[in-house]
Amino acid sequence: MFRFRKLLLGIMLLGAGMAATGETVQPANKYPGIGRAATPKEIAAWDIDVRPDFKGLPAGSGTVAKGQDIWEARCASCHGIFGESNEVFSPLIGGTTADDVKTGRVARLTDEAFPGRTTFMKVASLSTIWDYINRAMPWNAPKSLSPDDVFSVTAFLLNLAGVVPDDFTLSDKNIAEVQARMPNRNGMTTKHAMWPGKEFGGVDKPDTQAKPCMSDCKAEAKVASLLPAFARNSHGNLADQNRAFGPQVGANTAVAEGSAASVPASSAAGKPAETSGETKLVNTLLQKYSCTACHAQSSKLVGPAFADVAKKYAGKADYLAAKIKSGGSGVWGAIPMPPQTLSDSEAKAIANWLAAGASK
Repeated sequence: MFRFRKLLLGIMLLGAGMAATGETVQPANKYPGIGRAATPKEIAAWDIDVRPDFKGLPAGSGTVAKGQDIWEARCASCHGIFGESNEVFSPLIGGTTADDVKTGRVARLTDEAFPGRTTFMKVASLSTIWDYINRAMPWNAPKSLSPDDVFSVTAFLLNLAGVVPDDFTLSDKNIAEVQARMPNRNGMTTKHAMWPGKEFGGVDKPDTQAKPCMSDCKAEAKVASLLPAFARNSHGNLADQNRAFGPQVGANTAVAEGSAASVPASSAAGKPAETSGETKLVNTLLQKYSCTACHAQSSKLVGPAFADVAKKYAGKADYLAAKIKSGGSGVWGAIPMPPQTLSDSEAKAIANWLAAGASK
C-alpha cells in the first residue's frame, strides 16, 4: 500500500510539474515506432506563417518613418534606397499607379513594352510581403526583426508604392484595410485546376490525381541547356563565379566544351580537393554567415572577390577583422557591406585567411 501511495504521489507531482511548464501529457502513441505527437509548444515554434486572411499575424504596429530608418540601415544595401534594387536583386517598387490602387489590377502587367515586373506589380496579398520579411529578411540575419520592425518596413514599402501616406502607421488592426488597396489584389486567379473550386467541370477538388503511364507511353521530354561556343566565356569563367559551397559547380568556360579542363575539379575527382584545417574552418564560417552570397573566390559578385581583398590587404589581419565586424562602403564601390554579427574570434579567423592570401 505504501508503494502504491508513493507511485500515485510521483505521478501527481509529475503532472503538476508539466502543467507548470506548459507541457501536456502525451497520449498513447497512435503510430508506434514512427515518433510521437507534437506538444503545443513544438507546434507553436513552427506555426509562424501569416495567411492571406491575416490569421497568424502577431500584434504590433510600425510607422513609415521608422520603417525608412530600418530600411536604410539593414535593407538598402541590397534593395536600393527606394526599393529600386541596388545592382543585386529585382526591383520591389515601381510600375504601379494610383489607378491600379483603385482597380486592384496592375495595367502594366499586360504592357509588353514595360521593362520588368516589380514585386508590388505582381504580389496580390499583403500577408505575403509581411510573412516573407518576417521569416527571411534581412539576408545576413533572418528572423532578427521584431514584429514592430516588420510592420514598419512593410509600411515603408507600402508608402513607396503609393498605397499609404507618409504619416501612416500599419498595425495588425488595420492591415486588412490596407489589403483592400493593394495594386494587384484582384490579380490572383484560382482558375487553374490546382485550387479547390468549381471552375472546371463542376469539380471541387484540385487535379492532383495524376496517374503514371504504365504502357505505350510518350517519350519523356528531356530538358537541357547549353552555351554556344561563341558565348561560353562572354561574361567570364563560370567556374570562378560559382560559390565555393554546394553540389553545383560551374564548368570552366575558359576552355572548349568537352575538354578535360572544362570539367569542374570536384566532378572529375569525385570529391573536393583536400584543404587544410584552417581553410575548412573558414569555409564553414563563410557558409554560416552567407558571405558567399556577395563574394566569390576569384571574381566580383556583389562585393569584391576574396582574392582581390587578399591582394589589397595582404598581412593586414587586424584591419580586416575590424572591417568585417563594422562593415563599410566606398572602398569597393557604392554598395555597402552591413556590419556582421559573428564573434571576434570568427572574424579574426576569416581575416587571417584573407591576409594570408585567401587560399582555396
